[in-house]
Amino acid sequence: MQEVYFDNAATTQLRKDIVVAMTDVLEKNYGNASSSYNLGRLSKSLIENSRKQIAQLLNATASEIVFTSGGTEADNLVLRSAVRDLGVTHIISTRIEHHAVLHTITELQKEYDIKVSFLKLDTNGNIDINELEFILKNTTNALVSLMYVNNEIGNILDIKAVADLCKTHRALFHSDAVQAIGHYSIDVQDITVDFLAASAHKFHGPKGIGFAFIRKNSGIKPMIVGGEQERGLRAGTESIHNIIGLEKALVMAYENLIIESKYITELKRYFIDKLKYEIPNVIFNGLSQDLSNSTYTLINVQLPVPASKSAMFLFQLDLKGIACSKGSACQSGSNQKSHVLSEILNDDALEKPSIRFSFSKFNTKTEIDYVVDILKNLI
Repeated sequence: MQEVYFDNAATTQLRKDIVVAMTDVLEKNYGNASSSYNLGRLSKSLIENSRKQIAQLLNATASEIVFTSGGTEADNLVLRSAVRDLGVTHIISTRIEHHAVLHTITELQKEYDIKVSFLKLDTNGNIDINELEFILKNTTNALVSLMYVNNEIGNILDIKAVADLCKTHRALFHSDAVQAIGHYSIDVQDITVDFLAASAHKFHGPKGIGFAFIRKNSGIKPMIVGGEQERGLRAGTESIHNIIGLEKALVMAYENLIIESKYITELKRYFIDKLKYEIPNVIFNGLSQDLSNSTYTLINVQLPVPASKSAMFLFQLDLKGIACSKGSACQSGSNQKSHVLSEILNDDALEKPSIRFSFSKFNTKTEIDYVVDILKNLI
């Protein structure tokens, strides 16, 4: 049995160079970065150098990068503080955001009685930017929260158009960019987004570390209080080895972006063509088949399988050594249907298995051949 890992949208394999860099820090740089003696100062220096490196990659300033435990914490920090501290009374979003955003919005609505508007979506999962403009023209104290790349169907938001619209109407703009940072170049001087969320384990870095880009003078206040780490925005002793792993992974992602994105795009193209040829009735959900308007890192396929076989389909793939998913890893183990697909598919389509396959530099066409062959035999 072959082992194939096609769930890179959930998490990615660490690059060997990252493991080496993190191990070196764990062995040598164990000082607390808040301490005043030499070991502490050396640790502090490593953290601040990493902050500068990450900021340069986004064309931000170092003070705009706040380290967090990952994308979920970054989303929570921004959304909670925006309502609690920045006077936001209206959040505009969609029902296909990551649950780190959706569940936070739900809690904020309960706690602060804010207004929430969910934009309508077309059958591919795209927003109508004219509807967004209409809402922004007729509201005040608003924050727009839209993910850059959808983690289940891969649709890419026109983030610059949304940012420009928000700026015109004096609304704050937050984007969960967890599936985009490390895979697409982002210049925050060109794209005037106020807040971004990122997570290292989506671009071959370690789990448990991420960052929020918070534009300077935003007024954001901490969600986790205690010490004065992260300029008072995120208390707690810094995880130095994870921060180094995050920085090294992001640097390597952008150093290799052209070569690796071209390679992974070709894998996706090959997978699409192979599926169409071998399984003619396959359907691609959202824009995941569109190489121009969806991320090169994933496809979401609806397979022509009767409902009676649907429930056990992922389990059968797992028995064949194939790691993939029906959507966000955060919903793994749940019997609930994908909240993303539930917004864009009809009831009949939802009864069929829809599988997300997501790729990285470590995947091969030979693996794709194996997976398609297994799919054919299971259908």
